[in-house]
Amino acid sequence: MSNKLFVGNLSFNVTENDLQDAFGAHGSVVETNLVLDRMTNRPRGFAFVTMSSPEEAQKAIDALNGKDLDGRALTVNVARPREERPAGAGGGRGGFGGGRNRY
Repeated sequence: MSNKLFVGNLSFNVTENDLQDAFGAHGSVVETNLVLDRMTNRPRGFAFVTMSSPEEAQKAIDALNGKDLDGRALTVNVARPREERPAGAGGGRGGFGGGRNRY
């Protein structure tokens, strides 16, 4: 088991310090990473927390999954590796001819 945890369903008011405090009660926190939107620099509602050992990570999952933090029931589980996306998928571009100027 990994010691890196995914924490979802976070209130947009939660800070990295809040996460440090909540998870620190269940073991030694190595790192917290509150994920921010690139465009607005506002929280996206999830984070990653790294505990010092897999045993402490499991303790944190058992204690905090489904528990309330700032009015939201947390989702806490082991973080999975990021899935690679095929090139060109998504991207947020419209389907209007690739941006060529026709005039």
